[in-house]
Amino acid sequence: MSPDDVKYHREHQWVRLDGKRASVGITDYAQEELGDIVYIELPEVGIEVAAEEDVTEIESTKTTAPLIAPVSGRIVEVNEELKDAPELMNEDPYGKGWIITIEMSDPAEVEELMDAKEYEEFLKEQA
Repeated sequence: MSPDDVKYHREHQWVRLDGKRASVGITDYAQEELGDIVYIELPEVGIEVAAEEDVTEIESTKTTAPLIAPVSGRIVEVNEELKDAPELMNEDPYGKGWIITIEMSDPAEVEELMDAKEYEEFLKEQA
């Protein structure tokens, strides 16, 4: 089951809101599809990102996949632990495996994201 305390993007990213800040990571489904994650190039703190824009790439033993910005804004924090332990995205995708935090420029964009129930339905349609 997908956690209820986050919103979901169709590219299998999640967003956990804290005021105007949105922490972003990949879903359990995404980490399973990727397999063992071996590397992520963390973006620079301070850069502006637009919703739907590629922010960085995640490398696994199977493939390389983009991390898509689910919302627009400025990156205010990156998970430095992932430099030495990218496997945290596999082990704890909704916790220690978070990737970036964005200070949202348009919080209304969150309304475009799915809740847990909608995301579960979306996954069923994709299967």
